[in-house]
Amino acid sequence: MSRRPSAPPAPTLVRVQEQSSEEAALSENSVSTADDTDSVLLFVGGPLDGRVEIRAARHGDPLPTITHVHLHGGPKVVHRYDLQPLTDSAGIYHVRPRGQRDDEPGSCPG
Repeated sequence: MSRRPSAPPAPTLVRVQEQSSEEAALSENSVSTADDTDSVLLFVGGPLDGRVEIRAARHGDPLPTITHVHLHGGPKVVHRYDLQPLTDSAGIYHVRPRGQRDDEPGSCPG
């Protein structure tokens, strides 16, 4: 009776993020948040509705307001998104209502 060869061990999966030498140098010299945790950001409303963005910690804290400008054959369309933080590493950007001015966040003119 011959002995069957044993099955090879299952490979171990490791996630590796490749970086060019230029990217590695930039990430080593860049400013990061205190806890070095990436931020998960969800967009609600407007043309970015449903988009999820991962903001790397090396870029710093998420901005309180983001402006999205859509250029096409007609006039440009501008939407502003205001950040509502949920935790230190997660937040939701809500589209700002059209009548609301930049200098009065949270209130509508009228």
